[in-house]
Amino acid sequence: MAFKEGYYGYRVGVPEVVEGIFSHFYFGGNASQEIIYQTLLPSFQTIMVFSFGSPASFLTEAGESLPVEKCVVAGPIRQALRYQLPPGARIIVVNFKDDAFFRFFGTAVITQHTVADPDALLESNCFADLWQELCTISTDAGIIDRLVAFCQPYLRERSGIAGQLATFDNPELGAIKTIAGQNNLSERAIQLQHKKHFGYSAKAISRYLRFLKAVELLQSMAAKGNSKTDWFKIIDQCGYYDQSQLIHDFNHFLHISPAQYLKFQQTVCNPRG
Repeated sequence: MAFKEGYYGYRVGVPEVVEGIFSHFYFGGNASQEIIYQTLLPSFQTIMVFSFGSPASFLTEAGESLPVEKCVVAGPIRQALRYQLPPGARIIVVNFKDDAFFRFFGTAVITQHTVADPDALLESNCFADLWQELCTISTDAGIIDRLVAFCQPYLRERSGIAGQLATFDNPELGAIKTIAGQNNLSERAIQLQHKKHFGYSAKAISRYLRFLKAVELLQSMAAKGNSKTDWFKIIDQCGYYDQSQLIHDFNHFLHISPAQYLKFQQTVCNPRG
């Protein structure tokens, strides 16, 4: 993805010891003299954002600005989330994986397009203290080491059902039905466990993964310099009934059409790739 002039952003992988907790870390910032606006694709992950320098802000659909003074959590991110970085702003984004946010905080859901203070969730000042520590660390590796060390004492043991849901990888079988049968539980019971630990339903994530496949195929076509997008190939390979269903998903997740996405994709960050 081509970033705007003055914007820098890059992903950093996670140490092996926390591969089941975080998917990646993201470092970004604005080295220009203008406010930079970006859009985060839905990821169905919950994120923690540390803000340094000039405060970054999330922007709601109603135009409300939600500043990130030090540290906030948001998610799971089910729809596109716009944010702005004023000159001098720097951010570090921690991306929780699967049920990791529940294991950390005891809840999996923060209201969509609302941010929360993680210290309020834990009723402590530990994240404010962590932010102060991170301000004194000058390297990405040092920051990641501190984040990894910080998180480990707070993690609860993973639920057996949540573990089965997180590691289920047979696309030919339905996870809910299969795991319900394996545990002699009703499908409704497994659905409730999925929602409790992950913050969304199995049906919702299935729809999202279909949409994400369409986005990645669209990006691949654009990267190859194709002058004309093969919409029917996208519809067929991603399992859509027709073009209207594809358009409906883009409007649902991004609030724009597929054609508009192609036009503005340089301002869109894909947190999963």
